Amino acid sequence: MGPYLAEHGYDVVGLDTVYYGEECTFVPGGDPIPIILKDIRDLNVEDLKGFDSVIHLAALSNDPLSSFKADLTYDINHHASVHLAQLAKEAGVSRFLFSSSCSMHGTSSAEKVNESTPVRPITPYGISKIRSETDIAAMAGVGFTPVYLRNGTVYGVSPRLRVDIVLNNLVGWATTTGKVKLYTDGTPWRPVVHVEDVCQAFMVALEAPTEAVHNQVFHVGSNKENYQIKTLAEIVCSVVPSAEIEYVTDHEGDPRTYIADFSKIEEILPQFKTQWTVQKGAEQLYNVYKQVNLTLDEFTGSRFIRLKRIGELLEAGALNDDLRWERAP
Repeated sequence: MGPYLAEHGYDVVGLDTVYYGEECTFVPGGDPIPIILKDIRDLNVEDLKGFDSVIHLAALSNDPLSSFKADLTYDINHHASVHLAQLAKEAGVSRFLFSSSCSMHGTSSAEKVNESTPVRPITPYGISKIRSETDIAAMAGVGFTPVYLRNGTVYGVSPRLRVDIVLNNLVGWATTTGKVKLYTDGTPWRPVVHVEDVCQAFMVALEAPTEAVHNQVFHVGSNKENYQIKTLAEIVCSVVPSAEIEYVTDHEGDPRTYIADFSKIEEILPQFKTQWTVQKGAEQLYNVYKQVNLTLDEFTGSRFIRLKRIGELLEAGALNDDLRWERAP
């Protein structure tokens, strides 16, 4: 997000506690951007003065990690998010983009879920996102425009790659073992979206007229990009030579399943047009995995898996039980 916006002419400053630093870098990310080294829970209004907009991406960033320490998920993903919005409003920030998630729909039997469909989050991560949306919405007013972008399941090459998300994971297994491992029967549905399309959506939301986005929720993705997990696996097999699907039965799996409707963002923000498909994204991932010679040890290690990275830092005593640094990152 940072390099993408900088390339499009924005003056960007990052703010991060940096659990995932240089040692977690997968590929170069363009020119470095300035960064404020702080935990989101420890901010004050002075940190935000002088900024026109805040894009809030910080969170314990997936369901297994959020369930690992559920109380801290609510502390960081919910309470600190609401506090950040309060500080932003006090500092004169006019637009606040909140990175939310379609995963709050949990397991849905509806034909499609849209922005007004009642949510049924089944994890602390999903619950924290909807609570944040609700509380931040109460702050909206003249001079302060929050926008909630519920991303589909993100995939694609990025500087700080994650392999604990579905397409990145499936291509990684295929590349390093020749097997596309599925931990469900393959029937659950997911909306998927490339990380660069997510960046584009946020930039469009930054630039849109206030009346179009004020206190609005948008699903981020494309109506053409809802897939069953087994279909994603079949696409990966078509990209990675000799790869085949392997069903792993001794695993609990992920019960979430939902088909997302992206008509609202297409109608209200027509400047947003996705550039990526799963086929194209799987090819990108496979080509870059091969270029960097990704090994099975790297793929299954802590560099690119958020839960393992946090566990490693805790075990080393670098983080305390509150997930604050015991020593400088």
